[in-house]
Amino acid sequence: MKRERTLQVVLVVLGLFYSFWGYLLFDDLWHSKWLGHSDVMPMFLSLNTVLGVFLLLAVKHPAKHRSVIAYAAWSSLAHAFTMTIQSAEAWAHGMHRKDSPQDIVIFAVIGVALLVLLPARQTAPASAPISEPNFAER
Repeated sequence: MKRERTLQVVLVVLGLFYSFWGYLLFDDLWHSKWLGHSDVMPMFLSLNTVLGVFLLLAVKHPAKHRSVIAYAAWSSLAHAFTMTIQSAEAWAHGMHRKDSPQDIVIFAVIGVALLVLLPARQTAPASAPISEPNFAER
């Protein structure tokens, strides 16, 4: 029970963190801050804003939302991995990225924490066999 409660707290914190990015997205789009810079940032912000909302929805019953939590974990690890490669490439070319290494560490910790707290897979109860729906009765 303590593990589930810890997961719920983590989901609330991450859900609020990612949902707040909706404000950054709105600000970027409203003031056209992305023009002349990177048009990737608004797309990234929109994906994580929606992820934040779904993480907040998963708080009440985390086991029922295992796939959303797993997606959040693996996407965070993929993001950290991608940023690591970008930072290494930038370093090899004599440049420094402003968001490294702290962002790499943050997303790696998020991914690992979610995987560690990921609820176990739920199995269907043996007493309730799954049968095909009878569409003819409708």
